[in-house]
Amino acid sequence: MSLNDERKIREKLGQKTWNEIKSNDSWAIFKIMSEFVEGYEKLSKIGPCVSIFGSARTKPEDPYYKLAEEIAYQLTQNGFGVITGGGPGIMEAGNKGAHRGKGTSVGLNIELPFEQHFNPWIDNDKNLEFDYFFVRKVMFVKYSQGFIVMPGGFGTMDELFEAITLIQTKKIGRFPIVLVGREFWGGLLDWIKKTLIAEGNISEDDLNLFRIVDTAEEAIDHLNRFYKKYSLKPNF
Repeated sequence: MSLNDERKIREKLGQKTWNEIKSNDSWAIFKIMSEFVEGYEKLSKIGPCVSIFGSARTKPEDPYYKLAEEIAYQLTQNGFGVITGGGPGIMEAGNKGAHRGKGTSVGLNIELPFEQHFNPWIDNDKNLEFDYFFVRKVMFVKYSQGFIVMPGGFGTMDELFEAITLIQTKKIGRFPIVLVGREFWGGLLDWIKKTLIAEGNISEDDLNLFRIVDTAEEAIDHLNRFYKKYSLKPNF
């Protein structure tokens, strides 16, 4: 097979040749750097915030959409702003609730082939867009004082387990992680207990790294109790 034939096949598959990859790597560093700089500059000024994660596919009539909006609203009434992925679904609900509560409403969007677009409830000066998932995830962890995790798909699971892993391995300080919806998360919790703990892959104490709740009141209460218990102040 000639190099031209290989290139044509790779182009059809959305892949690049090794030489193309090498030639683009150095320039990508500058784009990555610019995303970090912009993120640090804007988010360092937002004050105490809690990230809300969940599916982009959740519709406004869904009970979890309404619950996410209520949680976001109550967060603003307790001195927190809200950070979301900036898109539709649960993210939109989170920003909408923060906007309704007249609190800080941040959107960290990312360019995707489907689903993702900015929702209209983000503060004008707190609307960031990323090309790189890993830069975006750093921003969530660095500038959040807690995670509210609503039902979602692979992206939500990714964000949840990254946060738990970073805390478990003490790469970051501990902050509260709240999973909302016992019915949704119950099966995962059972698997964690029956498989991960049973086979010794994690310790039973690791279950204390997160809390499962059903209501907005339970979620907010856990956040407030966490900071009171550890004598911490959000954003410190």
